[in-house]
Amino acid sequence: MKTLLIKDCMILTMVEGEKPFLGDIWIVDGRIAKIGPSLEEEADRVILAKNRVAMPGLINTHNHASMSLLRAFSDDLKLMDWLDKKMLPAEARMTREDVYWGTTLGIAEMIASGTTAFADMYVHMDAVAQAVLDSGIRASLTRGMVFLEDDGERRMAEALDLIDNWTGAGDGRITTMLGPHAPYTCPPKPLQGVIELAHKRQIPLHIHLAETIEEGEKIRARYNQTPTEYLHELGMFHDTHVLLAHAVHLNESDVALLRGMRGGVAHNPVSNLKLGCGIAPVRELIEAGVTVGMGTDGAGSATTLDMFAEIKAATWMQKLKHGDPTVLPAESALRMATIESAKLLAIDHEVGTLEVGKRADLILIDLDKPHLQPVHDILALLAYSATGADVDTTIVNGEILMHQRQFQTLQWEEIKREATTRASRLVEGL
Repeated sequence: MKTLLIKDCMILTMVEGEKPFLGDIWIVDGRIAKIGPSLEEEADRVILAKNRVAMPGLINTHNHASMSLLRAFSDDLKLMDWLDKKMLPAEARMTREDVYWGTTLGIAEMIASGTTAFADMYVHMDAVAQAVLDSGIRASLTRGMVFLEDDGERRMAEALDLIDNWTGAGDGRITTMLGPHAPYTCPPKPLQGVIELAHKRQIPLHIHLAETIEEGEKIRARYNQTPTEYLHELGMFHDTHVLLAHAVHLNESDVALLRGMRGGVAHNPVSNLKLGCGIAPVRELIEAGVTVGMGTDGAGSATTLDMFAEIKAATWMQKLKHGDPTVLPAESALRMATIESAKLLAIDHEVGTLEVGKRADLILIDLDKPHLQPVHDILALLAYSATGADVDTTIVNGEILMHQRQFQTLQWEEIKREATTRASRLVEGL
């Protein structure tokens, strides 16, 4: 039996209706065994957490972690210039080893900024899975599939290999999905095949949707439908768990089509802002009963994987869009980044809140900072003032991945060296 006791922290469980309170958390074999004031249980290790907030780890519902190697390489460009002239040529040079080290760099940033789980869609996903396994973080992994070329069958085979070989690895830390890339890269016949397979095997789906105006124009020209109508007609939302990344350009009828769906929308506000894509209808989706979680997208577009930046951007954008400062209040934004995101990854029975019996995925935030004092409303303070750099400790499955800002499972100097060398090669001449 392996035990850990966290003492004297302010506990924010993110369980609906529960208020923050001062207390202790006792962890046994990776799960929360007790939460309450003045616990006296003995433990192999004790963390004294005075002036710290304990809360569920943040969950990044849409990412391309290995794009960390392309951070700040092609900013301030129009979307198609960014994609065609910079991102795609650089990504075409990526080897399996590049993906491993790029993902490890992204994981290091996530651990350092309080993310304990993420959803990733990319290539060489066995390398991504290995990086997850080595680091101790939790992840939902997806092999992205484009069916406009002649290698669709190969991509499908790789996707199924990922699912068959990695689901449940790392003491359950790795889960998997099927990942048709987007409506505009997946014609009806192959996409319908993926949907039918997902339904038959009860495998969740992860797909980009309506990120740009241009996507809507392409689908309208081809099928005289919106991207959402296109997916709906093919049966994507019928009894299959679906993670929809972005969902920026939805009209009222699109939102209505998503009502009652399993899964929901991964909102990526920073990426959407930086690429000039638009503001997603978050309030409308939530009012329709659609689950909305939060993600960063890849560092190639968002530049940062700091989920606290996403929390701020999400709530500010909705307040501005609706001209109403009461829209998407602090608690709602924090829930989007924790329990609502856990629902999108279909792991909310295990993580997303701090409750007895759940996996011990949590972070400690250091309040002993000028910008985090005084403490009037801890929810508002975390949503509007905290940053990833305020995270002191990150714990996944009861294992300490970072403590007092020091990595416990990663070798930072090695990661930095590998990332620098590989990134230089990828962008040379572009």
